[in-house]
Amino acid sequence: MAIRRINAEDGAEAVGAYVQALEVTETTRRVYVSGQAPVTPDGELPTTFKGQAEAVWDNILAQLRAADMGPEHLVKATTFLVDRKYREENRDVRMSKLAGHTFALTVVLAGMFEEGWLLEIDAIAEK
Repeated sequence: MAIRRINAEDGAEAVGAYVQALEVTETTRRVYVSGQAPVTPDGELPTTFKGQAEAVWDNILAQLRAADMGPEHLVKATTFLVDRKYREENRDVRMSKLAGHTFALTVVLAGMFEEGWLLEIDAIAEK
């Protein structure tokens, strides 16, 4: 797989830790990861945003491992946040869990499926 990160010189700059566009070539497989809930494998809902964000990324990474992929294969994610006050903490957890790997990203402010959830993230990976 070859990835080219694109940030057009005559376009707006990215306002966070992501790229404006991502070109992916030479792939053989694509995995769509459903929106992952902020719960741990034992069904616990962490009480802090950081704990919930870590749980979501741990769940995404588990799905990628099951597909014989890793964080370097992520090409797109959509994050649904209950409040914009979590945006910086969300970015920090993402960058920590993914070792700085960047990809196309959308963040949406939204209500959650379950009360108490502070975020949900879906993703697309290619290999």
